[in-house]
Amino acid sequence: MILARAEQVTRRYGDVLALDGVDLAVHAGELVGLLGPNGAGKSTLVNLLVGLRRPTAGRVRLFDGDPRDPASRRQLGVTPQETGLPGTLRVGEVVDFVAAHYSDPVPKAELLDRFGLTDQVRRQTGGLSGGQRRRLAVALAFLGRPRLVVLDEPTTGLDVEARHTLWEQIRTFHAEGGTVLLSSHYLEEVEALAQRVVVLGRGRVLADDTVGAVRDIVGVRRVSLVADTLPPLPGVVNTAHADGRTHLLTTDADQLVRDLVAAGVAFRDLEVRPTSLEEAFLAITADDRPAAVPEVTR
Repeated sequence: MILARAEQVTRRYGDVLALDGVDLAVHAGELVGLLGPNGAGKSTLVNLLVGLRRPTAGRVRLFDGDPRDPASRRQLGVTPQETGLPGTLRVGEVVDFVAAHYSDPVPKAELLDRFGLTDQVRRQTGGLSGGQRRRLAVALAFLGRPRLVVLDEPTTGLDVEARHTLWEQIRTFHAEGGTVLLSSHYLEEVEALAQRVVVLGRGRVLADDTVGAVRDIVGVRRVSLVADTLPPLPGVVNTAHADGRTHLLTTDADQLVRDLVAAGVAFRDLEVRPTSLEEAFLAITADDRPAAVPEVTR
């Protein structure tokens, strides 16, 4: 079953083309990671799927209805990239207010405990740290027991411990049958959580596959070694040096090793492994850095 769909969606902000004929389908039970450089169209796509924007052309469906219809959003939980919380309301009051919109919300104490906010229940949101406000914003997305949760940069401003705590909540929700669309700049986050990765660049879908397949799209491997000097080598697409080691990205790791031996290079501690999602992401988007999309409210 498809819970959210974009079909040949285009979105313009004046003369800027934010999305260009994008197709995306999020199926029930999936945990989809949405990646792309700044201005690639991630937030625009999210806003269309949850009904905050209209497409210039194309069609968007949410639970087989119009995302702008409140009835279509009853089983949806959302954390937008930026969230404004009433600074004078206490954390518990904010939860109570949002819970009143649902027939069977998660109990307040349970929700706050899951997201590490129990001790802040009586604090005004204006007095929370940026990380605490972000945790509250994410917690609210799960309050109404949604079938689909859409998270736009959910861990921005969180420390490592809080980020991993949030990851566990996302994993638990997904393991219990929930569906997640996660937009993030943290490549480690998507690699740790997602089953499927959609890469956007210049408003287009550049890749849509598993994490492993996205790595393989660029067809490169990382060859790491220790060597005093290296001659120019064919097939090397990138070279980096860190902690006394040389890291080579190559399209043919076997041939590179043969070339090293043939050139008489004295090397040791050789290691060959697949590229990380970060390396794949950078390679896929290298020629697709989009122009910045202006902030427009429509």
